[in-house]
Amino acid sequence: RIGFVFILSTKEEIDGKEDAGIALWRTFNYIAEESDTSQAFTSIINMYHEVKDGTVLTVNHVKDVLRSEYPHADVQSILGVHSEYDEGRKAGATFYKKTGLGPLPQALFNGVPFNREEMDAAELETVILQRIIDATGFFQRAVFMSLLNDHVNAMDFLMDQHNVVSRIKPTILGAERRYIHFRSTSVPFDVEDFSTFSFLDSQDKSAVISDNMKYLTKKGEDALYAVTIWIIADFDKPAGRRLLSNALKHLKTSSHARVGILNNPSSKIKEDNTAIARGILTAFLTQNNSNLKSFLSKLTKEETAKSLAAGTKITKFLIPGMDDNTFEKKYNTLGLDLIKTQQMFCQEVLKLLPGQMAVMSNGRVLGPLDENEFYADDFNLLEKITYSTSAEKIKAIVKEMGNNSKSGSDLIMKIDALLSSLPKTEMRQDAELLNEQHSVVKVDPQQNEPFYDVIAIVDPLTREAQKMAHLLIVLKDIINVKLRLFLNCRSKLSEVPLKSFYRFVLEPELTYGINKHLPSEPVAKFLELPESPLLTLNMVTPESWLVEAVNSSCDLDNIHLQDMKETVIAEYELEYILLEGHCFDVTTGQPPRGLQFTLGTKNNPVMVDTIVMANLGYFQLKANPGAWTLRLRKGRSEEIYQVFSHEGTDSVADLTDVIVVLNNFRSKIIKVQVQKKPDKINEDLLTDGRTGKKGNQVSVTRFSEEIPTEEKEKKSDILNIFSVASGHLYERFLRIMMLSVLRHTKTPVKFWFLKNYLSPTFKDVIPHMAKKYDFKYELVQYKWPRWLYQQTEKQRIIWGYKILFLDVLFPLAVDKIIFVDADQIVRSDLKELRDLDLNGAPYGYTPFCDSRKEMDGYRFWKSGYWASHLGKRKYHISALYVVDLKKFRKIAAGDRLRGQYQALSQDPNSLSNLDQ
Repeated sequence: RIGFVFILSTKEEIDGKEDAGIALWRTFNYIAEESDTSQAFTSIINMYHEVKDGTVLTVNHVKDVLRSEYPHADVQSILGVHSEYDEGRKAGATFYKKTGLGPLPQALFNGVPFNREEMDAAELETVILQRIIDATGFFQRAVFMSLLNDHVNAMDFLMDQHNVVSRIKPTILGAERRYIHFRSTSVPFDVEDFSTFSFLDSQDKSAVISDNMKYLTKKGEDALYAVTIWIIADFDKPAGRRLLSNALKHLKTSSHARVGILNNPSSKIKEDNTAIARGILTAFLTQNNSNLKSFLSKLTKEETAKSLAAGTKITKFLIPGMDDNTFEKKYNTLGLDLIKTQQMFCQEVLKLLPGQMAVMSNGRVLGPLDENEFYADDFNLLEKITYSTSAEKIKAIVKEMGNNSKSGSDLIMKIDALLSSLPKTEMRQDAELLNEQHSVVKVDPQQNEPFYDVIAIVDPLTREAQKMAHLLIVLKDIINVKLRLFLNCRSKLSEVPLKSFYRFVLEPELTYGINKHLPSEPVAKFLELPESPLLTLNMVTPESWLVEAVNSSCDLDNIHLQDMKETVIAEYELEYILLEGHCFDVTTGQPPRGLQFTLGTKNNPVMVDTIVMANLGYFQLKANPGAWTLRLRKGRSEEIYQVFSHEGTDSVADLTDVIVVLNNFRSKIIKVQVQKKPDKINEDLLTDGRTGKKGNQVSVTRFSEEIPTEEKEKKSDILNIFSVASGHLYERFLRIMMLSVLRHTKTPVKFWFLKNYLSPTFKDVIPHMAKKYDFKYELVQYKWPRWLYQQTEKQRIIWGYKILFLDVLFPLAVDKIIFVDADQIVRSDLKELRDLDLNGAPYGYTPFCDSRKEMDGYRFWKSGYWASHLGKRKYHISALYVVDLKKFRKIAAGDRLRGQYQALSQDPNSLSNLDQ
């Protein structure tokens, strides 16, 4: 069901012929009485149908609909000042004020407000549908748990939930919260000793203020109060007195709170402009609880302030029962140092300007506040939120300790401030384990010291267990723990699931090298490994890291320890940190396939670039710590599209140049929305019909380096050869293959190699080879996307690179590329393969030859599944193939292949060779 709350003028008398809102309300009531509510809503819709875009509803729109639907209606009497259809007009405004909802319009789903983004007309239907789906699941669980049935009103059930509040106040309910800390122990300083106070640090200042704070309570200071509220304001100003008055009103109904005050004068502190503040402070210092409440209520009235300003002495406002002599003596000797101390605390610790108002609840600072921003209902909400989220539990623990005095309430406040200021983590669940006799490793904590109780449950023969083992060792070294490690083994195994030795590089503390000045490099050590197996060294790095081997003492792909005379040493280097993102066309909601982005700095705007995949609109760019600018690439991308908005960046959302700051080693993932320019709506990014324009043919060097692609080189005169290799053996094969290609062609050759897995030796040798044999080369990189199913074996990863990322690995200037396996010997001119007419196909694979009959026993495709699947067709091998990259990108072949791979690869038996 849908309900409407109309926020209208609350004037006693108002003419509906002059106010469109009043006219609509009275017309609605008239139609509802004449017909029904449904018809009244239909009439409202008809009124808004008359409103043109960019304009608002007017009285004439209301009159026109009323006259057309009810010709005999007396419009003047219905809309006039004395209309009988005005009942309930003020209720909406009263509700709106009471609930504290923000700027209009507002929409709520089962009481939960929509945010500004969700209120967008284009998103509203989707948002409501998602809310309905979520609510359905919530109610289904409630029915299943017997919390909701036919005898329980659904609305009452909703209103009884723990997260339901009587008022929406973003200042209180918002996620961003600021706390002050009371970590410092008691400081033996008098709060009125301003000169000494000024030398204390922030924590000591907080301790002094806290220890000397006096409180107003409902029952007396001997009770234990879970919520401590501090009122910060200039009490010699009307706004400050209203804030205190609202707090006093709340205290009448409060059962968990106590109230203290801090004066924050707006002008230079003198006796004549602090009369009320000094009176309030004196009352807190000298009077008992019951007299204090009555006196403060009197001081916060405006007529009292006017009388004091006219020269009346403050003693004239003392109430019966107060200790007059004590009050007068303290008031006359109070001085200004106490107010100066409080003002300094407000400015230096709370970061408030002179005169600014704020409210604190158990160390949480809400402010600065505007005038008339915080009402008694807001204090009620603040107490409820503070008490229910944390203070209630802390109070129960403190009460068990037998501490029911002011110090107990102080302890609750300080603990709440400390715990609430910590980052929110996953909820704790106590694990009650019935038996700890078998399959459990126990580590006892150091005696007579606080310790963390750590329970770990793990299957020891998993990759996760390899990482957890080292984490637990480091944890034991840096903190005092009581550790129980439960080995949750699988009962039956067909094979050993672990096929690797693993070390997690994490040290409990910094260790220093020989010179004692710089920390030593992080090291992973493998000791006492079996010597007979053939081993491969590989790195498991964070998703956003590009790491390469820069030095090694042997072939890291073929480590045979029996043949090693010395320790195997390998050095790796963090080369780049990736900037990742997802891009969508705001109009279609689809990724703009083929869109290009560039990344650079102010002085060098195009340092790297990339293409947007159709898969999730994904793109990635190599970067390093610093500030970067992301732009659409000049050419077709910039001509057709413009940046509409972006999220997760470090610049204004509607700024065309997207600023991204990489300031740590964690992942940076952004979201970019683009939109076609108005005059380019029908343009296709991958089609360029204009002759003489480069369009998308401009060279892109996003993940390549060494010798850059020249934009003006004639593509038809160069032979682009791609190959992958890992390990010294296959790199030797690769060099032989390269020479065989060069010896059988007169066409200039450019080799493309996947840098991710090349050895340091090959990267050192290749520049000399290029110079001697007169060829060009580029090393390309691409990090396997985190959303694509990850392979764990190094060889399978390399096989995947042969086919899965062809559309994003190479510059768009490369029209065709030929893949040649590293162990191939080329005996003909590959120019023939490059120039082969593929008849519109994106790639051409070489059929496996079968002329040598002695090899029949090794041709697995001649029998079984492959024989029935292929029929009379040839079996094609991925050791040699040509790719038409223009066609490949145009039909989104890469996106299709990645989708096919994602569907098949999660079954380890479905793809024996990824490139097949």
